[in-house]
Amino acid sequence: MADEPKAVETKNPLAEGSATTQPGQSGAVQVSEAPTLVPGSKTSKGTVVLPPPGYLLGVSIGRGGMGEVLAAQDTRIGREVAVKRMTSEDPDDEQIARFLREARIQARLEHPAIVPVHELGVDGEGRPYFTMKRLVGETLGQRQIDGMSLHRLLRAFVEVCRAIEFAHSRGVVHRDIKPANVMLGDFGEVYVLDWGIARVLADDADHPLEQVDISTLDQGTKSGALIGTPGYMSPEQIRGSKATTAADIYALGSVLFELLTGELLHRRGQPGLTSTLSSPRQSPAKRTPDKGIPPELDALCLAALDEDPDARPTAHALAETVQNYLDGDRDMARRRDLAAQQLAEARDVLDSGEPDARAAAMRRAGRALALDPQSEAAAELVSSLLLTPPLALPADLVAGLEDQEIQINKDRSRKAMWVYLSVFALLPPALFIEIKNWPMVIGLYGVIAVAALASWQFARTGKPSVPVVLVVNMAIAVLFTRIAGPFVLTPLMLCAAAIAITPIRWVNERSWIVVAWITTAVLLPIILEWGAVLPKTWEIADGRMTIISDVIRSHGHRDELVLIFGTLMFTIVIGLFTLAIHKRRRTVQEQLYVQAWHLRQLLPSAKRPWATKLR
Repeated sequence: MADEPKAVETKNPLAEGSATTQPGQSGAVQVSEAPTLVPGSKTSKGTVVLPPPGYLLGVSIGRGGMGEVLAAQDTRIGREVAVKRMTSEDPDDEQIARFLREARIQARLEHPAIVPVHELGVDGEGRPYFTMKRLVGETLGQRQIDGMSLHRLLRAFVEVCRAIEFAHSRGVVHRDIKPANVMLGDFGEVYVLDWGIARVLADDADHPLEQVDISTLDQGTKSGALIGTPGYMSPEQIRGSKATTAADIYALGSVLFELLTGELLHRRGQPGLTSTLSSPRQSPAKRTPDKGIPPELDALCLAALDEDPDARPTAHALAETVQNYLDGDRDMARRRDLAAQQLAEARDVLDSGEPDARAAAMRRAGRALALDPQSEAAAELVSSLLLTPPLALPADLVAGLEDQEIQINKDRSRKAMWVYLSVFALLPPALFIEIKNWPMVIGLYGVIAVAALASWQFARTGKPSVPVVLVVNMAIAVLFTRIAGPFVLTPLMLCAAAIAITPIRWVNERSWIVVAWITTAVLLPIILEWGAVLPKTWEIADGRMTIISDVIRSHGHRDELVLIFGTLMFTIVIGLFTLAIHKRRRTVQEQLYVQAWHLRQLLPSAKRPWATKLR
């Protein structure tokens, strides 16, 4: 959210003539001579000239165009207060009048959310001052920037509406309501500040303030002057009309818009005046459709921002509606209508065939279900979108799947590397048997080392090279036949390799590659033996199959035990490798099913179809 605007003066674009800069104490935007409530003279009737006040002044805690606020202690009763005094050494009558009227109006509005005034007087140099309760806290705008929850912000907004309702009942229009003029205390207090440019409606109040020392001058209006803060001022104020209670309602609507959206309704300064006139009424839900703004509050905000002042609700109605929402009351009929509208939009978007149509349809259908949880049509559409894969995957989904594939490849390659390295654990037992073909053994372990190195590289990149994987494992399969023929260890090794290779997306999408590779790995050594390219490692005669090792020369039980141990260890390693791969698959599958189960709970009418399809 943008920083709160500083008070400046600007010229009314709808008025004729030039404007002079005249900053006010309240920090509002003032254009030329605004309608101002002023006392008749510098020593205004009823003002008490006090002896030197018994205050111990502290640091400055605020400063405006005409005055400053100081932390102070009332030494007479030991109370912490705030002293507001004029900074000008020689203020004129109008400046004094503006300063004093804020104190008088604020003092007569006795409400918990309006800062109480303790004392009004003049100091030893003849300059007016007044003391009031010292506040500790932050403004509403600061709290929103700091991340206060919407629920707590709305509770504070209700208190602001109550204070403004009270002021309106006393015939006072604030004219400068904005987040910067709302203070939230550390103990839940809410205060509406800066009544310096408030307007008194003597004839409109149920219980008007006594007008013995306050009067309304209208010459500012006649000159087309404005008073207020652009972005919160109502259209009729900008057009030069007198500010009524409806002007405060528009400002409250602008504040509510900010609380709901986190964005400004209008830009600040001169562009804000133009924006207010061209588009005074904007929907928070349409400005920020992804925030899920409650329809009750969206409708209330629109009503408060109505261009017609007579069509706006009262401050009391604003407070009651927001409080009812906080208490859990919902306009179910309106929610069902909005849900039907969102559902229709979801179907239209889905039928459009646009690239992001499915995601947009899912968002709208989700909003429809959030608005009307009992809507079977919304539940069916959401479940259909979740269960039925799209004909073409969206680009961001494809990118996400590719990232996931890379992570899976890294994990699988890391496991494969340890499988290859485990074969080196069989070297020590080999020292206890007679090796008749060391070049073949060295060649086998060399290829296995290459496979382990390649797996290490693939574990780093997550992008295995299919040709390297197929060729290296083919070479290992052929060399394994030299140990115990093509019908014992080789099929086991090929199965383990197939488990590692087939999940690769490129291979998985081409089943013929797997069939061709396995066929070649099985038949190639047999064909080479038939062609006398390699020594024959098996023969069938007299009803028995004989395995002839091209690597090992057996001399009895010791060699048999070594071979049994090697076969057992190799088989266990392959089994553990397969177990690790399937354990990961099972974990992912369980996560998906748990997510699907939770989604089913959100879609009551879709429980049975989900359960049927997932089983």
